[in-house]
Amino acid sequence: MNIFLMTMGCAKNNSDSEHLKAQLEFYGHKVTSDFQDNNTECAVINTCGFIQDAVKENIDAILDLEELKTQGRIKILIVAGCLVNRYEKELKQELPSVDLFVRSEEWEKITKFLGGTAKSEKSEKPKKNGCPSISLINQNYWTRYLKISEGCNTLCSYCAIPMIRGRLRSVPIDRIITEANIMCSAGAKELCLVGQDLTVYGHDFNNSTDLKTLVKELNNSVPKGTWLRLLYLHPNRVNEALIDFLMTQDKVLHYLDIPIQHCDSEILSRMNRPCPEGHMKRIFNYIRDNDPLFTLRTTIMTGFPGENDSAFGRLMDFVSDIEFDRLGVFVYSPEDGTEAAKLKGRVSRKIAEARCNKLTELQAEISQERGELFIGRELDVLLEETDESGAVWGRSYRDAPEVDGMICVEGTDFKAGNIIRAEIYDCEINDLYGERRI
Repeated sequence: MNIFLMTMGCAKNNSDSEHLKAQLEFYGHKVTSDFQDNNTECAVINTCGFIQDAVKENIDAILDLEELKTQGRIKILIVAGCLVNRYEKELKQELPSVDLFVRSEEWEKITKFLGGTAKSEKSEKPKKNGCPSISLINQNYWTRYLKISEGCNTLCSYCAIPMIRGRLRSVPIDRIITEANIMCSAGAKELCLVGQDLTVYGHDFNNSTDLKTLVKELNNSVPKGTWLRLLYLHPNRVNEALIDFLMTQDKVLHYLDIPIQHCDSEILSRMNRPCPEGHMKRIFNYIRDNDPLFTLRTTIMTGFPGENDSAFGRLMDFVSDIEFDRLGVFVYSPEDGTEAAKLKGRVSRKIAEARCNKLTELQAEISQERGELFIGRELDVLLEETDESGAVWGRSYRDAPEVDGMICVEGTDFKAGNIIRAEIYDCEINDLYGERRI
């Protein structure tokens, strides 16, 4: 059967879709992330239901697929993933034309529903949460997302993830190592480690396995020149010892994504993310003291219940002091079933958006200043694409895929996935410009 697989949401969903694709291909189906008119029999959408904006976007995408089914351009429609985890009952009532609803990671329900002929007995059947359930989709072969855990135990008051994905479940190290090497054998140059919070990896095991154990194993196992990028670390569990360790791992990029959400102590307590006084500033300063060019990315929300002008002022001052290289800012959204949705002290959408815009403007100035530090320096650049003018674009250690900036490189032939050396001569807010150096 020809299957169109559509992936919505975060990097973790991309990883899930790769495993689903492998399951489907094992049973003889052909899977693509490009809809092919007159050649697609089934559409599967792997959904996101994290916040209400995402819910609306995903519902719209499902309705578009429903229309394709009504027109006879697809025969079967399957809705899977986080949105089903969160709103299965409501979806079944409102979307009767959907043939099957499947929760996250219950991929075998899809393969059982669709049938098909399994590969020979000598072929190894894909496994849940581990190798060899990997098959590239919706992602460049040179950059792959390596999911090391699922779920979360932190229970931030605003977050629906524990309701959607459940509690922490770490993937065993041997599976992660095998999967990482399979990805590298298929051409991966960059492995992005993802999970709801990497710092708690292994805490659900009854042994001493932790993030440092995993990173050391990966650093020693994957081929020379592989980039290891760590995404999503809870700031409370990032300390000097972890930083010192990461600095010694030659394949780990000097880049960390540490979502702080806020810096005001009262707001953090209301978020159920209480942080020792001065901890975040001390850690960020410690990182930069070790490497002034270390790239720090974070995420912040504005308009959380109880955020007054003083709390927001402290947040502005904190961002100015730390000088994050990259910062994602968004307006708080009350989510059904979360504790934060019950809190008093709601901030108007207008004020929250104004604060969001103010932070964005401040960060633009900081990002420009941080980018200027690289003028005259050389960087390794992983080539990714060409634009309509033929210019070659790629990413350095400073740039996570999809969320950060890029580097335009002159004087080089384009070959996707190649890593070349470039000297930087100019910068904009998020992007750098350079010339190839031999």
